[in-house]
Amino acid sequence: MDTNARPVVLEVGGMTCDDCAHHVTAALEGAGAEDVSVTWRTGEARFTWPEPLAEGALRAAVEGAGYRPGELRLLATSMPKGEPGGGVDYDLVVVGAGSAAFAAAIKATEAGYTVALVEHGTVGGTCVNVGCVPSKALLRAGELAWEAGHHPFAGMSTTSGPVDLRALVAQKDELVGNLRQMKYADLVDDYGFAMITGHGHFVSPEVLEVDGRALRARVYLVATGASPAAPPIPGLAETGYLTSTSALELTEVPKRLVVIGANAIGLELGQFFLHVGSEVTFVDVADRIAPFEEPEVSEALTSVLTAQGAIVHTGAQVLGVKRSTGHIEVTVSVGGRQLDLASDQVLVATGRRPNTEGLGLEAAGVTLDRRGALVVDDELRTANPRIYGAGDVTGAPQFVYVSAYEGALAVDNALLGAGRKVDFTGLPRVTFTAPQVASAGLTEAQAHAAGYKVATSVLPLSAVPRALVNHDTHGLVKLVAEAGTGQLLGASLFAEGAGDVIQTAVLAIRHGITAAELAATFHPYLTMTEGLKLAAQTFTRDVKKLSCCAA
Repeated sequence: MDTNARPVVLEVGGMTCDDCAHHVTAALEGAGAEDVSVTWRTGEARFTWPEPLAEGALRAAVEGAGYRPGELRLLATSMPKGEPGGGVDYDLVVVGAGSAAFAAAIKATEAGYTVALVEHGTVGGTCVNVGCVPSKALLRAGELAWEAGHHPFAGMSTTSGPVDLRALVAQKDELVGNLRQMKYADLVDDYGFAMITGHGHFVSPEVLEVDGRALRARVYLVATGASPAAPPIPGLAETGYLTSTSALELTEVPKRLVVIGANAIGLELGQFFLHVGSEVTFVDVADRIAPFEEPEVSEALTSVLTAQGAIVHTGAQVLGVKRSTGHIEVTVSVGGRQLDLASDQVLVATGRRPNTEGLGLEAAGVTLDRRGALVVDDELRTANPRIYGAGDVTGAPQFVYVSAYEGALAVDNALLGAGRKVDFTGLPRVTFTAPQVASAGLTEAQAHAAGYKVATSVLPLSAVPRALVNHDTHGLVKLVAEAGTGQLLGASLFAEGAGDVIQTAVLAIRHGITAAELAATFHPYLTMTEGLKLAAQTFTRDVKKLSCCAA
């Protein structure tokens, strides 16, 4: 192993707090390591390893401090900056122009590297064009339409008339166009990286061809995202169906809508059409809707949707889809019964497929998994060390903030030699139903599967003052903690504004906060965030017997 004063990272086990990091830092410095930086949350010590210093001395120093030294890795040095040459056109070429691509381009350009983005479609990727932005704009409109006709307060008369979907979609399109220009297109000139329009595909491990033009880069990043996928249901393709993309373009509210798939996308869009006047039926093969959330959340959400008029079929197999006179017929098997569901539109929301077809990745020596996603290591490197992957195309959690995080991290590793690993500790997810579903960290089942002994707390919203004054107590807060230590492992909420509240839990999980410490922090009265405090108190106390704001 070459030890010529190279930057290294040493994995260190047993660290649980800032004091641990200080002890490890002192131990390594005492052994002769230089520029030591220790992060207990990631279990890593980064430092410069002087040539005369033996590896055994470093390990002995860590062990002497009471911790467990693990793998020692040399970090790559940053790639030299300057005008590319020697047959190389750019330092970095990114295939794709969405959130991962732009995060990478901005990071690399700020560090002084030359960058080009290759895109054959619309700049901005899924989120701003056909995902987060347009869907949430419509969802909010749907919530207001529903609330105008259904509210719990006495002495108020409100009504909700028919929704002009064409006008809503036009307003949504204007918003999308503005944000795409401000947050993506304008940044190309602001940062000065190149935008190359065309379809890119690899013709060798070192060369990307774009509509006949050969491009050579020191490093490539594949960030092509994912697209809606449909299962092989007999008759579905011939009959036609809506996806999460085409559903956002409808200009008339369908009288009847069958939604196949009741995870986040299906639930959000299905409830939107329910709110604007459709008769909605959800169908899912899983034994409950929102199957990746806590069972208590699935049950509460089912109750809300059915109360609003939806029909929910779980444990259901779709046998076929066909056109009949004046409607579409969806045949499903549920509990041994066969049902024929009449509908005007069918929305398929059963997942998304990574966009890797036609990229020539086999010629580039890049490995794909069975779903067609790039196989990357924990530093986002593919089987070709010159090519990295980021975002939905890697099979990572499909959130725009994950894509942006991975795009920047790929540049840190590929160009700057950071040797950083992907870390999803405390990763939040939000389903923008009304009320919202929000989670972070591990569910109870995931914590058990990871080998933890767990304790849980489930607090109904009827115990949360904010919900009481809202006259809407449909929902709950659930916390998962490690038994014994009380360290918070996961949190789930089904409540108004849950997507905002969950950030408190994200910070608690990432920083190793215990349920007792969460309960001891200040939470503003008459906010939904107070539900986290009350749920934390529920581990040891009966909150029904506490006065308002009782500590």
